[in-house]
Amino acid sequence: MSLGAQLPSAAAALERLVRGEPWLLGVLAAARACGAPDCWVGGGVLRDLVWDQLHGGFDPARVKDVDVAFYDPGDLTPEADQAVEVALRRLAPEVPWDAKNQASVHQWYEQRFGYAVGPLRSAADGVATWPETATAVAVRLDDNDQLQITAACGLEDLLQGVCRRNPRRVSVEWYRHRVQAKQVATRWPSVQIHWDA
Repeated sequence: MSLGAQLPSAAAALERLVRGEPWLLGVLAAARACGAPDCWVGGGVLRDLVWDQLHGGFDPARVKDVDVAFYDPGDLTPEADQAVEVALRRLAPEVPWDAKNQASVHQWYEQRFGYAVGPLRSAADGVATWPETATAVAVRLDDNDQLQITAACGLEDLLQGVCRRNPRRVSVEWYRHRVQAKQVATRWPSVQIHWDA
């Protein structure tokens, strides 16, 4: 879902949070400058930003990694991911970058998660498959510093503190394991976890 398809108030609320965090603006500027095609930042870093704000405040030091989704169908090798991470580390060495070419996900997904998936069509298509509806969101700055948002599952779960399985790709079993491993209930006690979703 693009910014234009969002409820204006939800997109505006996320933009206020993003623009209110200088560290994240630096992350977005680095992602734009790294040269990766169709490049977005999202997932856990946005969840941390929003849900930490619901629980007293965001601290960049608590961010485990910054997910960067890009799309380069011309280079499906693992070296493409590594090259983007090297470029990102040159621009912002203190950020824990994790860059993945969404054009190559179908080549390694089965080995890592146990079942095959088809090729993705764009970085936004990849973001739409991320594990929870609240983490299936990414943002980027365009050349005019306008914030673009992709959120195929909407922004409401992210902004309202709701943890729900993204049914597009994630099994219930894997979702439950992930929520427990991420200690969602402990770190964000007011978040509503939907275990059966």
